[in-house]
Amino acid sequence: MSSITFTVFKGDKSGVPKKATTTKPKQLSGDSVLVRITASGLCGTDLHFKHEDMVLGHEGIGVVEETGPGCIFLKKGDRVGWGYEHDSCGHCEQCLSGKETYCARRVMYGEANRDQGSFATHAIWKEAFLFKIPDELSDEDAAPMQCGGATVFNALHAYSTMGTETVGIMGVGGLGHLAIQFAAKMGCRVVVLSGTDSKKEEAMRLGAHEFIATKTTKDLKVSHPLNRLLVCTSAQPNWRQLTPILAPGAFIHPLSVDLHGDFNIPYWDLLTNGVTIQGSVIASRYIHKRMLDFAALHKIKPVVQIFPMTEAGIKEAMEKLDQGKVHFRAVFKPGKELYAEQVVRS
Repeated sequence: MSSITFTVFKGDKSGVPKKATTTKPKQLSGDSVLVRITASGLCGTDLHFKHEDMVLGHEGIGVVEETGPGCIFLKKGDRVGWGYEHDSCGHCEQCLSGKETYCARRVMYGEANRDQGSFATHAIWKEAFLFKIPDELSDEDAAPMQCGGATVFNALHAYSTMGTETVGIMGVGGLGHLAIQFAAKMGCRVVVLSGTDSKKEEAMRLGAHEFIATKTTKDLKVSHPLNRLLVCTSAQPNWRQLTPILAPGAFIHPLSVDLHGDFNIPYWDLLTNGVTIQGSVIASRYIHKRMLDFAALHKIKPVVQIFPMTEAGIKEAMEKLDQGKVHFRAVFKPGKELYAEQVVRS
């Protein structure tokens, strides 16, 4: 059978990404779509898989090169993106109610399709899990939206945030700087909490109304109690310091991934104030699409650093992310020389 071979960048036991190739059947089947990748975001989750023998990356942007016979909506030349989820069963209660991210047969990054990813020249994905990118968003701006943007927007949208709320954003980083913009454009009063004042000016520029440096004061003061708190830090916050500024019935949304830690909060404060701790993953497809449209309409864009999609470029960006030195999202752009190597058809 004839095949297509393209360049990919995989994790390795050493933790340093390695260039390799992936081969797929040349004839696309069903609703498969061949995408030429033009940009890829780097997400904190990618660091969890840097030692795995799998293609890295799940914040992909590209151009449709070919479509399978079952495709309906996409055509050659369309600009598309994809995120953490690649497929679901389509028939269970979760899928039928627009919550396919909780499908028992969901297909997620790191668990399946490990021979493909967004650190590559090309990938083949199902049409139903690709998203058209609005013209207002460039490739490098759209890439971090596919996971980072979708994650914070989902916490706000899926759980019925209202413009009358006061929303706290804990942490001004890859997730937090996007959460500030989304919450502000939804009409919310945005209170940013960060360790020091070092990011105050930037947080206010992004749309914050108040800024609190948590390490310089014991008792936090806010103009309005927080109806909702998005935790965008990698470390567990000091909940005894935070619960006094939560409004009765407040929602807490832990968004950063900690694979080994536990969530600990003062039990009495949780009970007596009716606080809800709401877990969530990446956005379902209809919320993901709304996120892209909302970002395009309100000119919400990530702050990005561009790196070349090479072994050296990926290594540098991943090391900087691991050290907390990326401001705020890293994006890889493949050069012409990488495309010149692939696609090889036989």
